[in-house]
Amino acid sequence: MNKKLFGTDGIRGRVNESYLTAETALKLGIAAGKVFTRGPHIHRVVIGKDTRVSGYMLETALTSGFTSVGMDVLLFGPLPTPGVAFLTQALRADLGVMITASHNTYEDNGFKLFGPDGYKLSDENELKIEELILSESLLEFPKSKYIGKAKRIDNAQARYIEYAKRSFPKDIMLDDIKIVLDCANGASYKVAPETFWELGANVIVLGNQPNGKNINLNCGSTNTKNLKKRVLEEGADIGIALDGDADRVIVIDEKGNEVDGNLLLALIIKNLNERKLLNNKSVVSTIMANIGLEKYLSGIGLNLTRTNVGDRYLAEGMREANSNIGGEPSGHIIMSNFGKTGDGLIASLQVLSIMCASGKPVSEIVNLFDLYPQKNITIPLNGKNTLTDSEIQKITRDADDLLRDDGRVVVRKSGTEPIMRIMVESLDSKLADSVAGKLSDSIKHLMEKSN
Repeated sequence: MNKKLFGTDGIRGRVNESYLTAETALKLGIAAGKVFTRGPHIHRVVIGKDTRVSGYMLETALTSGFTSVGMDVLLFGPLPTPGVAFLTQALRADLGVMITASHNTYEDNGFKLFGPDGYKLSDENELKIEELILSESLLEFPKSKYIGKAKRIDNAQARYIEYAKRSFPKDIMLDDIKIVLDCANGASYKVAPETFWELGANVIVLGNQPNGKNINLNCGSTNTKNLKKRVLEEGADIGIALDGDADRVIVIDEKGNEVDGNLLLALIIKNLNERKLLNNKSVVSTIMANIGLEKYLSGIGLNLTRTNVGDRYLAEGMREANSNIGGEPSGHIIMSNFGKTGDGLIASLQVLSIMCASGKPVSEIVNLFDLYPQKNITIPLNGKNTLTDSEIQKITRDADDLLRDDGRVVVRKSGTEPIMRIMVESLDSKLADSVAGKLSDSIKHLMEKSN
């Protein structure tokens, strides 16, 4: 299934320097509106965005596209991606769109699309939209009497706050907890501080002054240096970093150390399992999950299913495995009891509830197992130096042979950035470094030959 616009997490690109333009947004609105116009009812699409300056332009173009094919548009303004997913279903919309490039800097933007069930679109629906965007029938419109209308929804943020708070135990308050929170100057800059404050916490907020160009700039989940420093300076119990659209979370413990995403996921899984709230003794993660996590879960009687990278694939894997939790080491954690997509705010609330119930600091409750040493390398790509799937499979097999059944190798093209990612795991850290280096050299050599 060869898609040209959609990657692993919607559409993403450099604004006005790639296909990510107002024209693309207009065509996307027209095409997606046509694909999701079903039956005689009044069709409705909801649109949220993060704080990028290009969001104004893209929101207007999308709205024009949707209304031109007869859909009414509800505009939320800045709202986390999971809030858009939740309200797509809650407001009985036919489609939801989040305008965001997640953890990328402001120069990029993109679109994440949700179906009426609140889940991200399937590959099949994305392909239908792409084909229509490129077809001659795209600019065929209904009669003028069917044109839709648009309006702003003022209470979207308040509704999402109440939704997030419902995931927190009613018998626990955060009165004695000091949180340093970094909102990445992104979509959560209002809702996340308010949520923690309403639950009683003492909240020190960073990254809550968006200006359209400072989203993810030296802040948030991609840069926790300032957050770590403030946690120590404030004597805080925990540091929480969200990304630009708040669908993932990074946690800093009370000692100023970043908690590995595998340990964070394991903590939440362990809690659900002990409370007998885990479906089917089954957990879902991606091909990037550490071997240490897999062995830990097996040791407590749980089965791990791996999927491709991306919380859309996590959600699909969870449905297939009848599991109610899935997560990535990057901090995307889905708990289907509370939502249909990764939610950094709700995941952080789970960690806080566990911390409060145990009476122990973060550094102790996440000390669950030893991680396998891991070496990660990224290689820039351009239009010329790409590899075929068969070439990737061969060099991956060769690298696997070097590990002697004592680790694993993952080589993949990023679905959101023009890079190749290499990951090597082994109990022998020196071996992991050596294999990753040889693998990187092999890939670079093959790419040079293809130029």
